[in-house]
Amino acid sequence: MERPGLLDGALPPFANHRLFGHGDAEQFLADAYRSGKLHHAILIEGPEGIGKATLAFRFAHHVLSHSDQAQAPAMLSDPEPESLVARQIASGASHNLLHISRPVDEKTGRAKTTITVEEVRKAGHFFSQTSGAGNWRIVILDPADDMNRNAANAILKVLEEPPKRSLFLVLSHAPGKLLPTIRSRCMPLKLQPLGAQDLARALDHLAVPLPAERLDTLAEQSKGSVSQALKLINYGGLDIISAFEECLAADGPAQRRQMHKLADALSGKDSDVVYQFFAEHLVEFLVDRARQTAMSGDLPRADRLSRLSTAVVEKLGISGAYNLDRKQTLLEILTEVAAV
Repeated sequence: MERPGLLDGALPPFANHRLFGHGDAEQFLADAYRSGKLHHAILIEGPEGIGKATLAFRFAHHVLSHSDQAQAPAMLSDPEPESLVARQIASGASHNLLHISRPVDEKTGRAKTTITVEEVRKAGHFFSQTSGAGNWRIVILDPADDMNRNAANAILKVLEEPPKRSLFLVLSHAPGKLLPTIRSRCMPLKLQPLGAQDLARALDHLAVPLPAERLDTLAEQSKGSVSQALKLINYGGLDIISAFEECLAADGPAQRRQMHKLADALSGKDSDVVYQFFAEHLVEFLVDRARQTAMSGDLPRADRLSRLSTAVVEKLGISGAYNLDRKQTLLEILTEVAAV
């Protein structure tokens, strides 16, 4: 099973046999399964990169390894990598697990921008088949946020008429953006961002070097997300944030030089990950600054910042859609941000 776009230093969720910081959620799932009261569709929600997919695969392994609910262990445990179920899941050869995510574009080798209706229809066919061993059938939708409109509508029928011994694990970074009809058919299970110590443990598990003196800064900047932390460490995200702050602190010709330096770093070859990281950071920065400014009583400036955040999202979207020059787009945006 391949994972296009996997970050440097990361493990694909199906191969990551350790999970940190979500003990309560694990216990809830173990208890619900063992009691026979497990909802057929669970919406696992929370920020990107905190372990939702790892939890989903971990729970799927638990269910498929213990088909008799009453005899299942009282707690989820780390999957044994060499077990038959783990090897089948890792290789994509399990007849009882379907992982739906953005399909790969055969021409580019990259994941497409959306989960299509064709991918979702696989779930209906998958559930219509009878498990030879009478085992559970599990679909992991990863994430539901990536579905286009047709796919979102198609998934409703599957959620409305679940067959027996079927389980739908729906992952979402922003459940508020999902169709209300999808949310209403799922039981929500909200995961929280990782605390500093759990984040450190997760990075240590991935063998990512992390100086102790930078842990608090990293936890704050990553907002408890392992994927964000990897971007900060392995993709130069911390340096990019520092360079952005230097741009805002400078003025005149010095500021313009800093802007060009930052735009060059973000528009170079193989800079897709850090470019997207900065785009997200910039929008969050503007939204946070607008909120802080409003709380201080400067409503006109807060309004300008809020409008600018919306304009930046639109400008970045247009730039990506029409493959416009990234450096020029960034320079225009940085100039506007410095002026406000």
